[in-house]
Amino acid sequence: MIPAIWLQALLGGALIGTAAVLLMFGLGRIAGISGIVGGLLPPSVPDRGWRLWFLGGLLAGPALVGLILGRDPVGLPTVGLPVLIAAGLLVGLGTGLGGGCTSGHGVCGLARLSPRSLAATIVFMLAGGAMTTLVRHWGG
Repeated sequence: MIPAIWLQALLGGALIGTAAVLLMFGLGRIAGISGIVGGLLPPSVPDRGWRLWFLGGLLAGPALVGLILGRDPVGLPTVGLPVLIAAGLLVGLGTGLGGGCTSGHGVCGLARLSPRSLAATIVFMLAGGAMTTLVRHWGG
């Protein structure tokens, strides 16, 4: 029998892929979260509506799953606020330097067989693994 966590991961991946395909075919847009959020910041672009709905869905999804499962599907942060702020700033810097984020490069870019997205995905996966190792080894 397949463990429940694997089924949840499979369902989550299928939903992410479906959302990416619908956004690409429906609006011709890449489902890269950094680009979607970036379009809401000044100077903003005129297509704010779908961006707000997309982000609303990202926020509402875990709440809906929590209601269905009867528990928090995400959990509380395991590190303090300073670490969360530093991590957020570093991720923002990385997405700016890399021209996209994990969803833009790792989901959509790899699906389009983009060599640039493959390189970006390899770099951020290695960097994420290294940082996880460092934080777990030296504490966070």
